[in-house]
Amino acid sequence: MALLVWVPELDTGIPEIDRQHRRIVDYINRLYELRSTHDREALGDVIGEMVDYTLSHFVFEESLMESSGYLFSGPHKKVHELFTRRVAEMQSRFDAGEDVTDELHGMLSRWLFNHIRNEDHGYVDTAKAYLRMAQQGSPTAEKERIKAELLQELERRQKKKGLLARLFGS
Repeated sequence: MALLVWVPELDTGIPEIDRQHRRIVDYINRLYELRSTHDREALGDVIGEMVDYTLSHFVFEESLMESSGYLFSGPHKKVHELFTRRVAEMQSRFDAGEDVTDELHGMLSRWLFNHIRNEDHGYVDTAKAYLRMAQQGSPTAEKERIKAELLQELERRQKKKGLLARLFGS
């Protein structure tokens, strides 16, 4: 595997989602660049930051799907949960001293672009319609309401994550 290169067909057309996806690509590329250094501390930092950021992205994305009424938000959330479990297992193996860098990079590289092309592009039309409606109403009030809901959801999930982090040692 090599460095990931963002291509335009991965764009969802939802600026915040696209920005978050690109940031995850940056983390995956940092993992790739560090793999040959065998600097476990730096690798551990990148893995931890990437996991935390990806979890917050999932919270944002799931909240947007639910708010927009996307029919398949439940199954999409399950895909996120399965992925999170796989990454947590690899992170545990890394923490136990195993070198999982190449395996993790390969899995992340394949999964992310595949997930964006297949699952994420499925909710885009629904989310865009919802976002347009939200902007047409009372723009400031609606944006503030959505922002408040998202922040509440992030905080609720961060509290849950705290328990998971303690269980998985991250």
